[in-house]
Amino acid sequence: MAFSIHQHAAKRIYHLLCAINANIAYWVRVQMALVKRASQADIAEQLGVSVSTVSRALANEIGISDAVRREVQRVARSLGYRSKHPPLVSGKVDRRALALVPLNSAIGNLASFYHGIVEGMRAQAAEAGIALDVRLVHEDKVTLDLVRKQVAKSGAQAVVLAGIDPDDDMAQWAEETGTVIILANGSDPLMRFSSVSPANFYGAYMATKHLIDQGHRKILHYTYQHRPTIRQRRRGFEAAIADHPDAEGAVVISNEHSSRELLSGLLENKYDVTAVFCWNDSVAVSMVDALLGQDSPMAENFSLIGFDDLPIAGMANPRLSTIRVDREAIGRGVVRLLTSQLDGESAVQQLEIGVSLVEGETVHKLA
Repeated sequence: MAFSIHQHAAKRIYHLLCAINANIAYWVRVQMALVKRASQADIAEQLGVSVSTVSRALANEIGISDAVRREVQRVARSLGYRSKHPPLVSGKVDRRALALVPLNSAIGNLASFYHGIVEGMRAQAAEAGIALDVRLVHEDKVTLDLVRKQVAKSGAQAVVLAGIDPDDDMAQWAEETGTVIILANGSDPLMRFSSVSPANFYGAYMATKHLIDQGHRKILHYTYQHRPTIRQRRRGFEAAIADHPDAEGAVVISNEHSSRELLSGLLENKYDVTAVFCWNDSVAVSMVDALLGQDSPMAENFSLIGFDDLPIAGMANPRLSTIRVDREAIGRGVVRLLTSQLDGESAVQQLEIGVSLVEGETVHKLA
């Protein structure tokens, strides 16, 4: 009897020790996972594919086979990799969209601007179960023939034109074929296409009013002529000047006067202004040192403001005053409109994303 009791107790102790060891092993694994989280490179190494393939598979982009996509997602789960893109509900992609992004802008001064838009589109497309194929293209070569070929190659039911203004032939083709076209960082004055853009008019009004509130009454706006979105910034500038009768506004167009010519004229006091509002940050930052640096001949309270709040604005010394654009919100809005159109919405919608003032250090109070 005594032996039986001792044997029973020993078994209980044995099972308790097993449970403790299992818990210890579990927490060791957890701690090891916390120390080194799996990366896309780990997944790529295990499958023998490139990191780019893993990234595109996790983002549900076009051009990746269902078999590869499933394998990538399986290994990602086994390694505990946490993707910001939710997996597709099924292995098949029902909806496909093609996004054409201007190459010169994507690798030039506006690289961060379009990168933010693309990231917003990708995240929202993954959430909506839409396979998004992003292609870099030369904007001056975006013809109807090119778009047709890209659509046929990708099997897309919708096209996103990022910073690219479609012509009449493309509008007619879209209507005849029922292809959905959404403009990202664009607008269509003829209201043939739905679009998402920053609140360009009100942002420019905000920038100009900020200068006026600081006492400036002679303000120059340096702008770009062709795109409808940039023309809205000029209209916002002119509206703010018109709302303040004691203010005077001058407009200089980059298509007629290079930034170097403008800067030379400002340093020579050709324009007789106390502040400049540039249509984008890249141009404004290029003038910061000459207009506001220690060796500048300009008045101490001369002011400069840009638009977009690109990373370069924060790198400028002094920090550029500007208007912040939520670029990822533009991308998310594009996919929401795209989804709505694919679901049967026929009304053209022009969505504007709100902007905000970044006071920075380049706008000074005029005594």
